[in-house]
Amino acid sequence: MKIPFLNRKPSVAVIRLQGLIGAASRPGAAGLSDAGLQPLLDRAFTRRKPLAVALVINSPGGSPVQSSLIGARIRRLSEQHKVPVHAFVEDVAASGGYWLACAADRIWADDSSILGSIGVISAGFGFTDLIERWGIERRVHTAGRSKSQLDPFRPEKPEDVERLDGILDTIHETFRDHVLARRGEKLADDPDLFTGAFWTGRRAVDLGLADGIAHLEPKMRELFGDVRFERYGIRQPWYRRFGLSAEALMGAADERAAFARFGISR
Repeated sequence: MKIPFLNRKPSVAVIRLQGLIGAASRPGAAGLSDAGLQPLLDRAFTRRKPLAVALVINSPGGSPVQSSLIGARIRRLSEQHKVPVHAFVEDVAASGGYWLACAADRIWADDSSILGSIGVISAGFGFTDLIERWGIERRVHTAGRSKSQLDPFRPEKPEDVERLDGILDTIHETFRDHVLARRGEKLADDPDLFTGAFWTGRRAVDLGLADGIAHLEPKMRELFGDVRFERYGIRQPWYRRFGLSAEALMGAADERAAFARFGISR
């Protein structure tokens, strides 16, 4: 005779990490942030004592700080509760998405997944010729000579560009150190690893960016036996699911553009 709750199969917690990474502007906003994921991650690592946590990642990246905070939280929970973490890459784990993947003990991908893009980018527009052509005068008053640096309506100053390059280099070094700390001896000696380049799954395995080609359910059952899957994901307000807000429309456009960088349509 089966007694409810006493004959329950051991579990694997499955956490979906989908979309751009960035601090949410308000509760319920789209995207992945440390504050938004905290309760979900806490439940996944503690509820019913899972044998492992599986991260299902589909993210083109975003905020370096939020990527770092989320990754660090995953590592703390893994070590505190002694639960191994496996990352499964769907379409893409690039830039900050790959930062999250590196929080796992093992990384698995599909043959056609995109991984890598270990770099940092800052992009914008310059409108100096446009406003001059329209006879528009830009008026900016600041206290502090660097307060208006990289103003898109003024010509770039070499010292401002140099300062920005220094910031980007520092963040890139932090990203590189994180990948080396997590993947270290597994990484191939390839000069392109930290250039911002990205690769499909099979090549990523050859480079040591992933551990193998595998899909979630068969791999977890191969490793942990006949388990059940407890699934966790960020719940979005009903109006966001139907795109009934300006923020939802803008967020969808940003996400589509970010995925498009890797040749993926959404």
